[in-house]
Amino acid sequence: MEIFDVAIVGGGPAGSSCAAFCALSGLHTLVLERERFPREKVCGDCLNPSCWPVLERLGLTQRVWDLRHSKLTSVEFIAIDGHKVIVDFPTGDDCELSIKRSLFDELLLRRARELGAHVRGETTVTTLAHDGDWKIETGLHEAFCARTLIGADGRNSTVARLRNLLPRPARERVALQAHIPLPRNFGKRIVLQFLREGYSGQAPVNESELNLCLVGRPPTISRLRQWAQRHFEIPADQPWRTITPLTRAPVPCAQENLLFIGDAARVVEPFTGEGIYYALRSGELAASAIAKIIGGKDRQFALREFARASAEMYWGRLWINRLARAAVLSPRIGSLFVRAARINPSILKLLTTKIVYPKKAS
Repeated sequence: MEIFDVAIVGGGPAGSSCAAFCALSGLHTLVLERERFPREKVCGDCLNPSCWPVLERLGLTQRVWDLRHSKLTSVEFIAIDGHKVIVDFPTGDDCELSIKRSLFDELLLRRARELGAHVRGETTVTTLAHDGDWKIETGLHEAFCARTLIGADGRNSTVARLRNLLPRPARERVALQAHIPLPRNFGKRIVLQFLREGYSGQAPVNESELNLCLVGRPPTISRLRQWAQRHFEIPADQPWRTITPLTRAPVPCAQENLLFIGDAARVVEPFTGEGIYYALRSGELAASAIAKIIGGKDRQFALREFARASAEMYWGRLWINRLARAAVLSPRIGSLFVRAARINPSILKLLTTKIVYPKKAS
């Protein structure tokens, strides 16, 4: 049986970036992806400026710009009572961009394949066995062998579940997402709108489509959907994508020769819009660690270094995640922040700056 240096389960931004960086390092790399690309995902579809350095190292900057997109200029926070606060985004090439995940994810996976990674789509992992190397079996009755295994398969990670590492989910909220016709004069802004039943995120993804996200508790999500139908004049039979849970406890990112990256490791509050950056960067960090291990460096040192770098990626920013989670669990609290920011705009400016301005260390 052919032995790969690394097998990556999941071909989203975390898995694809990891595969691309592994291939760039000369590693024999396998990607197993359950879905058939292109496909959409429940997501805000936004790329924060922190993503650009990673995309540059992947040689993808211009190719991302060539995709249909919207260059975003500001974020508008709207309280339950209608009060608004607008915070401007950075301009220039290092800006906030919105792109449909079907386009962005396919580009990343294609780049991994171009660099030499072996990609198997529509392949579901069913069994994992560890005896020095990893033995991987799929629903297609195929078997693969790899020295290192990467879980990059999202918040409901099959790899974590098969290894009895997946935390019990807290099904406190449900997210719905759809692409609808862009309302006239919507502009190049993100709207984060608090409602009594939850909140709504809105962002244009190109010149004709709006990404519309709704987040609420299970008892209120149907009323949020009805609000969206009235507010955006969309039909009652509008198809929605859905996902739950929105957050869960983190999984330890470094095992013996099993690493977790992206949402499979730590699910951050979607309100902050930082998920894609964490996916890309954690994939890069994992690839660096694996290259060192395969190259003969001390395994435990490389794993400790990966765990430290992964934790450092979140340092100084998880407080935003906790604050955002409290705000969206209780929209009235979020609305109080918006009203307070009308008096002292530095509150939301600080939060927005922390999120959207590029990380100097990356």
